[in-house]
Amino acid sequence: MDEHRDGQGGEDRRQQAIGEDSRSGARRAAEPQADARHADEPQAGARRAAEPLADARHADEPQAGGTEDPGAPGTAHRPAAPRRPSRPWRRRVVRCVCAALVLLLLPVLTAETALRLNYSGDPAAGTRTRHRDALWLGHAWVDGRKSGKDVTALARRLRGSGIRDLYVHSGPLEHDGTLPPSAYRKARWLIGALHRELPGVRVQAWLGDKLASESPDGLRLERPATRAAIAGSTRRILDAGFEGAHFDLEPLHSGDRDYLRLLDDLRVLTRSRHALLSVAAHQIDPLPAFHSFWGATTGHPKWWSQSYFGQVARRVDQIAVMSYDTMQPLASLYGGYVAQQTSLALEVTPDTTDLLMGLPFYHENRFGHRARAETVPAAVRGVRLGLSRTDAGRTRFGVALYVDFAATEADWRAYEEGWAG
Repeated sequence: MDEHRDGQGGEDRRQQAIGEDSRSGARRAAEPQADARHADEPQAGARRAAEPLADARHADEPQAGGTEDPGAPGTAHRPAAPRRPSRPWRRRVVRCVCAALVLLLLPVLTAETALRLNYSGDPAAGTRTRHRDALWLGHAWVDGRKSGKDVTALARRLRGSGIRDLYVHSGPLEHDGTLPPSAYRKARWLIGALHRELPGVRVQAWLGDKLASESPDGLRLERPATRAAIAGSTRRILDAGFEGAHFDLEPLHSGDRDYLRLLDDLRVLTRSRHALLSVAAHQIDPLPAFHSFWGATTGHPKWWSQSYFGQVARRVDQIAVMSYDTMQPLASLYGGYVAQQTSLALEVTPDTTDLLMGLPFYHENRFGHRARAETVPAAVRGVRLGLSRTDAGRTRFGVALYVDFAATEADWRAYEEGWAG
C-alpha cells in the first residue's frame, strides 16, 4: 500500500511538472504579443510629462457635462468663450470721484467745525442792547390795513425795549426807479401816530426792488436815469414825513460800483434833509473770495467781500446785515456763523456808522433756511459772542428784527431776555 502511494505520488509529480512547463511556455509565447501591443504606448513618465500639454490644449474648450466629443458626428464645434477684459479705467474713475469728494467735503467739514467752536464760550458782561435796535414792519402799516389799535399794541410791545428805528415797507420801487405815491398813502397818519405813542422812535421808509443782475428783468443801476429816479423817489418819501430811507436791493453782487455811485448821490440828498440813509447788506465771505467760488458754481454770488462791505458801510448812517438764510443745519452752527459775521462786520464798519445784525423773526423751511436751526436765541448768543471778541465796548451797534408780521411770542421773549433785558 505504501509503495503504491509512492509510485502514484511520483507520477503525479511528473504530470505537475509537465503542466507547469507547458504554462511557462505559453506565457513566454504570449509575452512578445503583449510587447507588440504596447510598443507604441508612451511610458508612464512620458505620459505624466505629456499631461500638462494636453491640459493646456484643452483649457479653453467648453465643457458639456464633461462628456461632449467635439468630433462626434452631428456635433458643431463651439468657439471658446472670450475672456472678460480687465477695465482699469473704471478703477481710475472711482479713484478720481473719491478724491474729488474728499477735496470738496474736507473744507466744508473744517469750516463747520470752526463754526461750532466759534459758538463756544461765554459772552462778555455788558454785551447787550445799546438802544439802537431796529424792526422791519410790513406794508400793511401804510396801505390802510392797520388801525390806531394796532399802533397802540405795537407801542406797548416796543416801549422799554432797545428798538429805536422802524423800517416800514413803502415800496417796492418800479424797475425804472420811480415810486407811486399810492404805495405809501397812509404814511403821514402812521408817522404821527407812532410819534405820539413812542416819542424818540425814528420811522424810515423801507424801499426795495429786484435788481437785473441775474435775470433780464429788474432795476438797472448802471443807468444814470434809473439812479436819478431813485433819488427823486427818496426825496418824495422824505417829503411825506419819513425820517430816513432804508434800501434793500437784491441780488446785489460784491464789487458793484453803480451801487456805490447811488449811495454817494443819496448821501448828499439825505444829509441836506437831516435824514438817515440806511441799507440792508448781504453777508460777508465766510471764507476768502467765497462769493467768487459760489458765483462761478451757482450763478448767484450770495456774499460780499469784506472790503466791499466796508466800502458800503462808509457811505451810510446804518448798515443792517441780513444774517439769516445761511444754509446752516444746526442752531449751534448757525450761532457760530452769526458770531463770525458779527466779527467780520465790526472789523470794517467805521465808528460813525450804526452796525445792526439781523435776527430771524420768521419760521420758514426752504433751501437756505431751516427754522429749527436759525433761531433767535442762537442768533442773539452769536451776536454777543462776536461783539465780545471783537469790540465789546462799541456803542453804535444793535440788532434788527425781521419781520413783525411773522414774529412769535417766543421770538420776542428771546430778544427781550437774551438781548434787551
